[in-house]
Amino acid sequence: MKKLLFLAACVGLIYACQPSTSAEAPTTKEPTEVEAEETGYDAELAESVGADPYGMRQYVMAFLKAGPNRSQDSTEAAALQRAHLDNIGRLAEEGKLSLAGPFLDGGELRGIYIFNVSTIEEARALTETDPAIQQGRLVMELHPWYGSAALMKVNEIHKRLGKEEI
Repeated sequence: MKKLLFLAACVGLIYACQPSTSAEAPTTKEPTEVEAEETGYDAELAESVGADPYGMRQYVMAFLKAGPNRSQDSTEAAALQRAHLDNIGRLAEEGKLSLAGPFLDGGELRGIYIFNVSTIEEARALTETDPAIQQGRLVMELHPWYGSAALMKVNEIHKRLGKEEI
């Protein structure tokens, strides 16, 4: 009898572990107020930043690399850098650039952008507005990227942290 119960339990366990054969996609349900309170989920915030059910969204990441034309004198290089930074600020203000920053090791890889766009083509058009790209001081390598939708709030928060403009 014990063997029969053990065998029945094993069959039941195996059956319970089998993947569903249903052709329907899994559904996601909105959490109840109690579940939202327990997890901290904020449906309004999630919607405002375009978050999927995992709190994520698609972006395009750009790796800025040293370009072939880096022969500018120090005055010209400084003016080009200022124009580059102004372009970054403009793109951030327009909501097209979620994050940007330089690498600090002075290597071939100079910095990153994370664009709030869903296609490489859109990101490429935005990179072409950068004076450092136009002059060949920098080149961009673009990749679709899936990351936290919280990045949509970075620029808003950053404005409250910096005492001085870059």
